[in-house]
Amino acid sequence: MSKKKKIGIILILMIIVGYFAYGTLTTAEQEKEKKFISEPLTEDKFELVKFSTVDYPTLKATLYLATSDTNLGVVRLITTNNSNLTNTNINLKQDVNNETGTEIVNGESGFKKISKRDKLPSVSGSFNNNMSFGTTQGFQGSIGRNDNFNNSASVGANMQLYNNGRLKKSAEKSQYDLEASLLDAERVKNDISLQIAQQYLQVLLNKEVKKISDEAVANAEKVLSRAKITTEVGTTPKTVEAEATAGLAREKQRQKSAEIDIQRSLFSLAMLLQLKDYQNFDVQEVPLPSSLEAPLNSTENIVEKAFENQPQVKAAETRILSAQKQTEIAKTAFYPSVSASAGIGTNYFDSLSRSNDGFFKQYGDNFGQQLGVSANIPIFNKGITKLQVEQAKISESIAKNTLEQQKVEVQQNVQRAYFDANANYENYLAALEAEKSTKLALEFAEKSYEAGRATIYDLNNARNNYINAQGSVSQAKYNFIFSTKLLNFYAGIPLSL
Repeated sequence: MSKKKKIGIILILMIIVGYFAYGTLTTAEQEKEKKFISEPLTEDKFELVKFSTVDYPTLKATLYLATSDTNLGVVRLITTNNSNLTNTNINLKQDVNNETGTEIVNGESGFKKISKRDKLPSVSGSFNNNMSFGTTQGFQGSIGRNDNFNNSASVGANMQLYNNGRLKKSAEKSQYDLEASLLDAERVKNDISLQIAQQYLQVLLNKEVKKISDEAVANAEKVLSRAKITTEVGTTPKTVEAEATAGLAREKQRQKSAEIDIQRSLFSLAMLLQLKDYQNFDVQEVPLPSSLEAPLNSTENIVEKAFENQPQVKAAETRILSAQKQTEIAKTAFYPSVSASAGIGTNYFDSLSRSNDGFFKQYGDNFGQQLGVSANIPIFNKGITKLQVEQAKISESIAKNTLEQQKVEVQQNVQRAYFDANANYENYLAALEAEKSTKLALEFAEKSYEAGRATIYDLNNARNNYINAQGSVSQAKYNFIFSTKLLNFYAGIPLSL
């Protein structure tokens, strides 16, 4: 076998070896990757790729993956006119974009792919043409022209054989960075879910207040009808009918305000969900428990669960692993690295002043090849590697401190939610007692009014007190429901009704 063929075979083998060293991707993943790169992204490709947040009987909020004009997928969030949610969406987009090259669909970051491809040999080629013109002096003082033309071509490959696992460690770090970025996005999704749940409960509260107003209007109409009859027969003065009319007007005003509150809350929810047809938007009312119970779980148990499932804690833990891996990467610079190289090349020279061999003949005669292995042994680099290791260790300490901060934040959130749940429960019980008392007072006022022992003013005052007490019960009930849902959320229980 000729030397040319041997070198060519060696060059090909280096490429093959490097490919299999890189070949951590399965065949299916490779095909998926090829398909992703070759096909333009469209909306229908992401139809099933969505982040589910809150799931109610007829209400489901989702964040869809959309596309850009390029072949790289980017997260485009549903934005709203709600300033808090809009800011949250911006944060989510920023969190995802910080992981440059992240492909949510493939579940693999661009950084990780780059790390894998570093295992492949680098192959490069060159082709050069040069011409020079001038004179030169010979050994005996003679001066002559020195015009020449030269041409060269070469192909070479270089592959890393050993660097103390730096490439593998870099790929692992990139994976940790990707996981942390996805967990950041998960945290923002949770925040959006809670906003949706709270707004949904606000709609149900306003609907319940509307029912109370409808009942009050019906009762006011009955009072006015009776007042008209008694005024016509002369048993009561016209002031009674006038007060009954005013009472009905007040209840209708409350009814109209309740209707507007429903539409306003539905509009806010529709904007939160980014629904275009918000004018015809409505939600299904779900039955709530007839009686509410105080939270049973202790804060200690909930905090432990929150540490296990809250994405901000898991993201901080993942970033510790990433920082530790960065320290390992920095330490690899203390160790030698070994690389292999192979190449082939040839050249052509023409003096332009005398006859020369033909182009192709010289290319054949001047054909050369090279094969080598080199080692780079660090001896002294002004202490830069040591400083990089120390800096990486400082990053580890910062990541650990961040984890502790996140745990403190989660613990405080749980404690606050637990306090609110208990406080709202006590407020709910007090509101129930007030409702019972005002209901008895209303019943007594109605009987007294019918018997002529109480005025219509006493009746309307008792009715207003009862309506306000009903509204307080509803408000306290939904406050307690949301606080318990929030507490259960920290305990790892999905949001639902």
